[in-house]
Amino acid sequence: MHKRQIVLDTETTGIDPKEGHRIIEIGCVELVNRRLTGNNFHVYINPQRSIEEEAIDVHGITNEFLRDKPFFHHVAQEFYDYIQGAELVIHNAPFDVGFMDHEFAMLNQGFAKTHEVCEVLDTLVMARDLHPGQKNSLDALCRRYDIDNSKRTLHGALLDSEILSDVYLAMTGGQKKLNLAQHNEQAQQGSGGGIRRLSAERAPLHVVLATAEELDAHEARMELVNKASGQSLWQQ
Repeated sequence: MHKRQIVLDTETTGIDPKEGHRIIEIGCVELVNRRLTGNNFHVYINPQRSIEEEAIDVHGITNEFLRDKPFFHHVAQEFYDYIQGAELVIHNAPFDVGFMDHEFAMLNQGFAKTHEVCEVLDTLVMARDLHPGQKNSLDALCRRYDIDNSKRTLHGALLDSEILSDVYLAMTGGQKKLNLAQHNEQAQQGSGGGIRRLSAERAPLHVVLATAEELDAHEARMELVNKASGQSLWQQ
């Protein structure tokens, strides 16, 4: 069975739909069986209201830019059909889902709430579970998982979704845990049930000694470390 996931992000006029704020950009990338398909969804939306200056500072999208863009009701059905039945992967999901549900409800056309037609996976909750007590913003996760976000000078729904897809795959792609019991059982079965010991007649290990140049380089490096810390490394 093919698992379809939509990594999703939105940009908005402000932070609270209850205060009349609206979605102005939707960006989605599709994953099927953890592979990007290229079947993305991206649209800018005229919110029919002004954008707060603080929001413009975050995403850089201006009122002038959105004047000729479609209204939400023009794209609602296409967007709804695109996400329906998929698992949505969202960083801080309550924010985006709250705006989406607000936009669909305003249309009074019988659209179901997001949680009724999609599973929702919040990568912020996942990151906090994996890295408790640490920063878990998208930028922080990019640094932690060595993901290039150099193009992210401003927030953007499609770019952030693309970056989040890399973060999500990195967060979930490693070995979850090492099953030591199974490993030991397999080792015992392969060696007659006992501890496998190396033969006393094995060839000696080959020892590689550092060269004089390597020793000098090591000493120079240690001097730099000691200067930076203000004390000998061994005194710390």
